[in-house]
Amino acid sequence: MFILFFFRKIERMALRVFGLNIVKNNRNLLQNACKSSAPVSCYMAAAPFATDVTVQAAPAAVQKQRVSKAMRAYLKRATEHDEFMKTQHLEFQIGKRHLANMMGADPETFTQEDIDEAISYLFPSGLYDQKARPAMKSPEVVFPARKAAEFDETGRPFHSMFYTGKPNFFQLLHDIVEETNKLADLEERMLRRGNKPDENQKLEIAGFQLLPKDQLELLLVESIADIEYSNFSNSMDRLIASPYAYKSKAFIERYLKPLMDQSKQLEVPKPRIDEEGRQYITTYECLRKTARADVTVRLPGTGKISINGKDISYFEDENCKEQLLFPLQFSELLGKVDVEANVEGGGPSGQAGAIRWGIAMSLRSFVDQEMIESMRLAGLLTRDYRRRERKKFGQEGARRKYTWKKR
Repeated sequence: MFILFFFRKIERMALRVFGLNIVKNNRNLLQNACKSSAPVSCYMAAAPFATDVTVQAAPAAVQKQRVSKAMRAYLKRATEHDEFMKTQHLEFQIGKRHLANMMGADPETFTQEDIDEAISYLFPSGLYDQKARPAMKSPEVVFPARKAAEFDETGRPFHSMFYTGKPNFFQLLHDIVEETNKLADLEERMLRRGNKPDENQKLEIAGFQLLPKDQLELLLVESIADIEYSNFSNSMDRLIASPYAYKSKAFIERYLKPLMDQSKQLEVPKPRIDEEGRQYITTYECLRKTARADVTVRLPGTGKISINGKDISYFEDENCKEQLLFPLQFSELLGKVDVEANVEGGGPSGQAGAIRWGIAMSLRSFVDQEMIESMRLAGLLTRDYRRRERKKFGQEGARRKYTWKKR
């Protein structure tokens, strides 16, 4: 009995010694690990009550918040859309690079205007509807804009004005007020110094107007009411009326658009009256390849066509004759006007193209604005600058390569 009691006492003493050593070792490990952690963790590790029981209980105190099914579905759709747009943007960049290489241009400086010109050159189309013609646009233009993810996984909104229901619109109003306050402070500082605004730098918005409601909704990706658009208009007018509005020119121009389309700003020449009392209009410098022509159209007429003193039989090819008559047929003036043309240089195709463009430009003076827009959409008023592409060194032609033979 005495021996058994002695061994049990030795066992309890050993457990106390080894247990204290374990706690001390755990405390030392925690102190070393907390040097790069948060101050609160350091305090808990360095505290005298930071035992192994406390360390084990600390991670369990942080509970993961639940995510609803609707939130998971929303985040999944937003992620899929972002991935889709990234893929489309990458394909657009690859296509633009290939197109620039085909045209012999630098892909890094290849703009959207260069892309449109290359598409019209490589894939010429006579389709009437502009939307039916081949095109290559940025994914942001082709696919309608949509809002990005507005929540995180816990359901907390990213935007500070989310609970207004229209965060983008109210953020825009907030930005307008910020710009207005900045200009007001600047004006007050200038008045204290006795300085006046420079009249030469005054912001000129003649020929521009604020974005209409439908375009503003597309820009904001939100639907707004009439009274809200009225608030936007009044705020912008107050900003533009500031004498120092030119300081915020970049911000203001984002919400302006031209009053008239570029195609409608072109002046149509008024016809003159000849000795016989007929109206006529002459178009000079009609170009196509190396051909140059001057075209005169007279109204009323009998449908007479004179080309270098000859009739339409001047062209032997039927395609050239059809190309020449197409503007008259399109405008329904075939047989109602007389055409006189002087052309030189180039071949039959180039001369017919030059005369066709001159006839179309002259007919603008005898038709209404709706017909002019239809002629423009049909491509009759667009000058054709295409030329024969030169042969390349080491190739059989401009694009054709020599046949490769293995042996």
